[in-house]
Amino acid sequence: MTPPSVQKELRVTTEFESRVTDLRAVLQLSRELGASTELMPLLQKVESAALTVLGCERATVFVYDGNSNELYSSVATGVDEIRFPADQGIAGEAVRTGEVIHVPDAYADDRFNPEIDRKTGFRTRNMITIPLVGIDAKIVGVLQVLNKTDGQFDAWDHELVRTFGAQVGVALQRQLLLEHYAEKQRIEHDLSIARDIQQGLIPSRPAQVVGFEVAGWNRPADETGGDCYDYVEREDGSLAVAIADATGHGIGPALVIAECRALFRATVSLSNDLHEVTARVNDLLCEDLPDDRFVTAFFGLLDPDRGVLSYLSGGHGPLFKYTRKTDEIEELPANGFPLGIMPNAEWPTPEIVEMAPGDLFVVVTDGFFECQNPDRQQLGTAKLTDLIRSMRDRPCSEIIAGMHDAVLEWVAGQPQDDDLTALVIRKT
Repeated sequence: MTPPSVQKELRVTTEFESRVTDLRAVLQLSRELGASTELMPLLQKVESAALTVLGCERATVFVYDGNSNELYSSVATGVDEIRFPADQGIAGEAVRTGEVIHVPDAYADDRFNPEIDRKTGFRTRNMITIPLVGIDAKIVGVLQVLNKTDGQFDAWDHELVRTFGAQVGVALQRQLLLEHYAEKQRIEHDLSIARDIQQGLIPSRPAQVVGFEVAGWNRPADETGGDCYDYVEREDGSLAVAIADATGHGIGPALVIAECRALFRATVSLSNDLHEVTARVNDLLCEDLPDDRFVTAFFGLLDPDRGVLSYLSGGHGPLFKYTRKTDEIEELPANGFPLGIMPNAEWPTPEIVEMAPGDLFVVVTDGFFECQNPDRQQLGTAKLTDLIRSMRDRPCSEIIAGMHDAVLEWVAGQPQDDDLTALVIRKT
């Protein structure tokens, strides 16, 4: 018979060896987590290791979504995706308090939510829940281990789960940051492609129309923008021109403005009636745009034989007409509703502007005159008209460049916060 002292020594030795084995398993997990490059395999390794090291029946890593204040898991052992508010249940309390929570009897604890047990047929007896903390002390998730296989979780299990959780928290935070960076790179790549496509829709050369000089320019505030300009050289020698501005800027307005441009080109190729063109484009946009979206647009038709510009302006203004004879600039208002708001709207007769040699017609989007300096003061239209008059004899493209320079000087190094688009027409 083995003496009690020897038995005790053997138990201590066995326990020591078991703990060394546990710590080696945690160390091995740490190495594997350092080599992991994807979130799902990382979570699977964590849950598999937790089952072995902590000797439990089920383990779940819940990732914390700070934007929605939710906890979610896509690889819970034996369960489909779980998602719930981060202020509910025992896992939610671990997030709120930042403390390890040991529940010896789950169904005797009011915080326990048995819904998952009911859905899966699993019976939770006991559990340890630990918040997963990143290197910056921010909670990135929760580890929950259920049902100790040989009874209850003990003090050593508490130490193990703390050590285990510390390793997992840092690895999880690192992986989430890597995935966020990869997603950001993917979005930037997609936006770059969208920008290239949108810039490809802008006319690649100056318009050719007898007796006139025409220049256009566009610079979006983001990768993609909600402004555009366009012109269509017609078989009769006339030139259809357009400038449009969708509400907002970014990818959504860029899609809207691409549709508006396509509708304008399609309808103006079939008709020289601006009233009909504008009405048709408006009605089609009304069918597609949500209630909180609209487009201001200027549609014009330049007739070189008559030396006139006829136009309809759906909510887009002011427009600037410089008359060389009087050396004056007139601000012309929009003469119609913004597009995409009211179907079957009544449109006025197009305005007709006679242009003599040296006269200018300038259309810009509101990013020019609504830009603000550091004191939140707008540039305004008066400064633009003074600039146009001072550059009246310069090429149309240089007038646009001068207006852009005025914007840059006014904002004094602040980021461009709205799309900029301009169209300048001169009778030569």
